[in-house]
Amino acid sequence: MNHKLISLKAGLYFVATPIGTARDITLRALDLLASADVIAAEDTRSMRKLLEIHGIPLGERSVIAYHDHSGQGTRERLLAALSEGKSVVYASEAGMPLIADPGYELSCAAADAGYDVTCAPGPSAALMALTLGGLPTDAFFFAGFLPNAQGARRKRLEELTGIPGTLVFYESPKRIAASLADMHHVLGDRKAALCRELTKKFEEVRRAPLSELALQLSEAGVKGEIVVLVDRARGETVSEADVEADLRAALVDNSVKDAAAIVSESHGLARRKLYQLALQIAKEG
Repeated sequence: MNHKLISLKAGLYFVATPIGTARDITLRALDLLASADVIAAEDTRSMRKLLEIHGIPLGERSVIAYHDHSGQGTRERLLAALSEGKSVVYASEAGMPLIADPGYELSCAAADAGYDVTCAPGPSAALMALTLGGLPTDAFFFAGFLPNAQGARRKRLEELTGIPGTLVFYESPKRIAASLADMHHVLGDRKAALCRELTKKFEEVRRAPLSELALQLSEAGVKGEIVVLVDRARGETVSEADVEADLRAALVDNSVKDAAAIVSESHGLARRKLYQLALQIAKEG
């Protein structure tokens, strides 16, 4: 057995679970799962399978489903268990709870009610991708999942253009091609890495500029869990006066949209902001 029964005081314990390989779970996480009075999970089937793999008996305990669609009723049920002096363990389906996974509202509610809240840390797809992706890790920004609709997705990317660190995204196989194309369109041809199926049999890391990754995925899709890393903006700083001058020059022979695109490509700046400035210049005549 890789676990032991320990005496837990009343409180909420978040537990990180493997993102692929079952043996990546920590010994402390196994101890908490074996000893907790109540187990809650984003996916009860995945939790039961994990407990079975590691030989942890449920006994008379049940696994309570708690996810983004559970609502206040389930949260109150878990808080009620805490009020009875019980220990409650919560785990999302894979990785660290709250990191693009449920648990935030439960954590806040338990802390606000005065209960102890702690965590048994462990696997995280975002951190593993940063380790393998070959991009700077001195500063990074976790952006989670981008919106489904193209307009909203590009708007969100515009908001991230000036972040002085590596950008970290989660994405699904169904949307990855469109997302990479939009990243290239909005952020420019930055260095990037596509990491998928981390810790699993078909683990893969592709390092290439966004234009190349977008082309690859437009020609052949991929399967599995995906993390995309995008380098921070590079290049020399350009003054607002120079940008405005370049826009005025571009507007002589081009439409507002094309002028913004030309200057955006030239200086590696966000196209949306340049479009608004070009529109203002055009209105001024």
